[in-house]
Amino acid sequence: MPTTLAGNGLKHAAKGFLALCSFATLTLPAEAHVKWFAPYIVDAAPQPVGATLGNVWFWTGIGLVLAFFLATLTVERTVIGRGILSGLDRISAPLWNRSDDFMRASIGAFFVAIFAVGGIYLTPDLKTDSEIISWAQLLIAACVFSRRTMPIAAGGIIALWVVALREYDFFHLLDYLALGVGVAVYLVLASSNDVKWRERRFLALRWGIAIALMWSSLEKFAYPNWFYPLVEEKPFLTFGMPRDVFIPMAGVSEFTLGFGLLWTPLVRRLSAVSLLLIFFTAVYPFGRIDLVGHALIMAALFLVAADPCREAKAIAVRVPNSLPRFGSLASVPAGLAIALVVLVTGYWGLHAVFYGTEGRAAQPTELTTHSHSNEYPHGSQPVQSAPRSHH
Repeated sequence: MPTTLAGNGLKHAAKGFLALCSFATLTLPAEAHVKWFAPYIVDAAPQPVGATLGNVWFWTGIGLVLAFFLATLTVERTVIGRGILSGLDRISAPLWNRSDDFMRASIGAFFVAIFAVGGIYLTPDLKTDSEIISWAQLLIAACVFSRRTMPIAAGGIIALWVVALREYDFFHLLDYLALGVGVAVYLVLASSNDVKWRERRFLALRWGIAIALMWSSLEKFAYPNWFYPLVEEKPFLTFGMPRDVFIPMAGVSEFTLGFGLLWTPLVRRLSAVSLLLIFFTAVYPFGRIDLVGHALIMAALFLVAADPCREAKAIAVRVPNSLPRFGSLASVPAGLAIALVVLVTGYWGLHAVFYGTEGRAAQPTELTTHSHSNEYPHGSQPVQSAPRSHH
């Protein structure tokens, strides 16, 4: 009888997981970085935060995600949850046993790919005419395969981000700061001979991709109109949902799945699997640019999904006793609220610091990632602009 009950429980858990994956797949464009495929003006005034807080679909998405997190935490404490984690351990053991080899190979392949593409810094929308940048990326790729030279690769990644400041605004480059720092810190810690520091390398990587995903998701609330060209060009992306329903719910999905990467073992592993499903599904409509651009995040997500660690904490520091205990049901809404307040305040606040509360209203031209072409028909015609017109 106990075996039968456990088997039935596992079947119900599997059905619940498939339902989650189906919901996540509906957020397809959540992981297609809009700056790679559609017009944008970074220094334009963002939509007021109140518009998002007053959007019923934003709260609908929050409610659905909280229900999933709470249900997952409840299941995780049971024999069913332990069975799911053990099953994930068995499936992912071959990958986890070679986790460092996999991550270093992925980092190397990424930098070889953007070297081959040429003319970009770290991501498709950061264009450059410098050939030195491309050769520096090839050098970074070569340095990841030896523990002695991995710190050089880490320094090179940060250096590329700093050099990009010559041509792009600081606020624009914040989109890629957390991921770059996360990968660089991983390389430094992975090369360390100090076991205590080395064992934190995957924690640093996980924090980097989590913050990167949460930060980039805020575009869907600040600039929902940036996504209109994608929806108009590829209406099938919304699965029949109205665009003004789909976009805020896609933003909630991306933010909360990023948040989930910092939570308990089952929550973070299911969040990683869901994000991987979204990323891979997005490759078909958006092509190899999307695959190459997200390669580092996808590689890290494989390792989050494979990580057998049962330690249920997001950070390695003490939190105030006044806050709910991490991993408790009450900690989910509290943690999500704190993450939203911190990142939303940072996004809107920093934008106001750099561009003013009204943005640069006098901007005379539309800035785009791509000029007009058959491949990107929504792009504007090429315009002559000042050297620092990239935002």
